[in-house]
Amino acid sequence: MNYFERDGMYFGWRESGRRDGPVVVFNHGFLMDSEMFSPNIEALGDTFRCIAWDQRGFGTTGPATRPFTYWDSAHDLIALLDHLEVASASLVGMSQGGFIAMRATLLEPDRFRALALISTRSEIDEAPVQESFRELKSEWAMNGATNVADQLGDFLLGTRGHAASWVAKWHKMSPRHFGNPVDALVLRDDITAQLGQITHASIVFHGAADRAIDPACGRTLANRLPNCKEFVLVDGAGHTPNLTHAAQVNPKLREFLMRYAR
Repeated sequence: MNYFERDGMYFGWRESGRRDGPVVVFNHGFLMDSEMFSPNIEALGDTFRCIAWDQRGFGTTGPATRPFTYWDSAHDLIALLDHLEVASASLVGMSQGGFIAMRATLLEPDRFRALALISTRSEIDEAPVQESFRELKSEWAMNGATNVADQLGDFLLGTRGHAASWVAKWHKMSPRHFGNPVDALVLRDDITAQLGQITHASIVFHGAADRAIDPACGRTLANRLPNCKEFVLVDGAGHTPNLTHAAQVNPKLREFLMRYAR
């Protein structure tokens, strides 16, 4: 694992694939880390320079000890590109990673080529969803992942086989500072009115059985992005289709990136 520093924090990142290939940066979801893209990077590494990083509060980057927003995280992403001296990249963003990818594209539109969004949306969450995350924040502060890990695994990944390694990671996460990533999620702003500014070639993936973000949100996002090339509904998949249904996602993702990311 490699690290870069910004805003007093050290962010973990990893690189694989073709060193001289077009750059694709992978942005993970809430409660996940860069490893969630391993099945996708394996399929793309023969052509692309694949960079995956761990966001504030997760993976090797560690706890977020102070409040932040997804605009801060978008600046973190841009700082990673600056650190690597990458002038132009394409982005893959899953859920929270999609929130960040869209904001980074709004901040520096000329920096990016293409945008692949997975299980994400531009709006804020409905009130019951926000309340459920506040309850998660309180529970985690008292007991860590002890009472919620299995439920989260089912909710985010859908199958025990895929969830086991992530459940183990959640049990190792400290109860301290978990509230800051939750607050970033719950208090994020609505960027729907700005989607017209994202004119990059884009593709939207969504699991047909996603319980975290309704597939209708993905379809709406695809309709609102001015240059969206395709909406891909992944049959049988939940919130993490790129991980649990990589065999269905990878061909479409590769085709898109081959056409628009080079």
